[in-house]
Amino acid sequence: MADSKRARVDDKLVVSLLDYGAGNVRSVRNAIRHLGFNVQDISTPEHIAEARVLVFPGVGSFGNAMNTLKDRGLVDALRAYVSAGHPFFGICLGMQTLFEGSDESPGVAGLGIIPGTVRHFRSGLSEDNQSMVVPHIGWNGLNFEGTHSSCVLEGLDSADKVYFVHSFRVDISEASADWALTTTSYGGQEFVSSVQKGNVVATQFHPEKSGDVGLRLLGRFLAQHTQGSAPVSKMYPPTGSPTVLAKRVISCLDVRSNDDGDLVVTKGDQYDVREAVESTSAERGAVRNLGKPVALAQRYYEEGADEVVFLNITSFRQEMLGDTPMLRVLEQASENIFVPLTVGGGIRGYTDSAGRAWTALEVASMYFRAGADKISLGTEAVFAAEKLERGEELCGDTAIEQISHVYGRQAVVVSIDPRRVYVDSPAAAPKHTVILAPTPNEAGQTFCWYQATVKGGREGRDIDAVAVARACEKLGAGEIMLNCIDADGQGKGYELSLIRAVMAAVSIPIIASSGAGVAEHFSEVFKETGAQAALAAGMFHRKEVAIADVKKELASKELPVRT
Repeated sequence: MADSKRARVDDKLVVSLLDYGAGNVRSVRNAIRHLGFNVQDISTPEHIAEARVLVFPGVGSFGNAMNTLKDRGLVDALRAYVSAGHPFFGICLGMQTLFEGSDESPGVAGLGIIPGTVRHFRSGLSEDNQSMVVPHIGWNGLNFEGTHSSCVLEGLDSADKVYFVHSFRVDISEASADWALTTTSYGGQEFVSSVQKGNVVATQFHPEKSGDVGLRLLGRFLAQHTQGSAPVSKMYPPTGSPTVLAKRVISCLDVRSNDDGDLVVTKGDQYDVREAVESTSAERGAVRNLGKPVALAQRYYEEGADEVVFLNITSFRQEMLGDTPMLRVLEQASENIFVPLTVGGGIRGYTDSAGRAWTALEVASMYFRAGADKISLGTEAVFAAEKLERGEELCGDTAIEQISHVYGRQAVVVSIDPRRVYVDSPAAAPKHTVILAPTPNEAGQTFCWYQATVKGGREGRDIDAVAVARACEKLGAGEIMLNCIDADGQGKGYELSLIRAVMAAVSIPIIASSGAGVAEHFSEVFKETGAQAALAAGMFHRKEVAIADVKKELASKELPVRT
């Protein structure tokens, strides 16, 4: 099709964003607009054929994505567009679909533009005998040879890190060597992290979630193809030093309505979010107000947080899709925050007041469309784990299974809220994982198991945190956010014994949560447990410790960080 007929608005070139109904397209759209480019969503074969510059933000599982593209009649149009060498930028699954197939969905054909099959990461012990968890989640580096140049990578160096979240990777091979632009290391495995041939570029990482580094990379590609037509040279597999995955520093915002109905960020003391009052008073203390959600999240992004988590801590009482203020928070936050956003609290299937039944997948989809990159499940995950523990047959209808099937396990975080239950010895609780408690209780008992709770810690269940984590991994969770009610708000450090016990039971990433009070608590939890990420709330909200202080502390202990 002639260039004069390709997508324009008011005689200005427009970036076409392929929206086929999967995941967080909003963040990519916001990134393109933030960079100063016009963008329009497209969803038909005719729109693809007319696109001047096409961005394909693939999200979710390989099979679901390819089947959706096929059902919408987009496969042939997309294959023809890329094969013709028109300007194309694929993101994450948008890169994987360029290949012939994937281990994730045997028998499902990809676009077949690049020879080869996408393979699963091998979990367990890495080649250097280190524990390796899957998915590969976090900030990692890029290797490329300095003898070759690409306008997309101009200005990047070995210290820069970009954000990955995936369980499947592309191996380096002779068949696809002329496509490989950069490689990245994980667990001793080297994989292709971006490809390029001519005007066609695709990345395994998410530039729209990689902060300034990712925005610059995406911006250079868009500028080249909307403001000029200089050729893009290709890169070959590099031979540099292995890249290193950074430890993630995450800020968490507990969000709820105060007594006046305003949405505020609060922080609990062992999950109690109200200010203390005189014991003789009949009045309840006010909800602790530490700021507005969007403004506080923006501050953390600017201060260097690697991820931001929103937890709607009273949502179990509400209709989730009636909770429009939380959806607005996500929409507004994603406009100017270009690191991953996770949202949790009450995401479940339910029937609304009008009698309409909503599945957990439908609820989660609304939050993905509003700007969430990952969904955190709490109460629903515990109930699903209990079913698995009882030996009940599961039919794919749990929230974890529904969401991970469509969006991939990397989009599902399980948040576990346990509390210590002290016992005299491991024999006193034979059905639970009993470990040495960090401190004895008033009765002098030194052993405990960690009872999982639901409904924001209000109700204990007869299942322990280790069992919940193990079951949720089987069901399709990609990450565990491990809290501890006893440590919450105490500022004495993370619950190291609990974290070690859960890490020994699963092979997915662990986010340590609850108890941080000083920067040294972060280095301690990373050194002592090997957790992949650590989260804090109150100490950041109150400006007692800055995110930069935490990263300085980690660097001083020779722990890898994103700067």
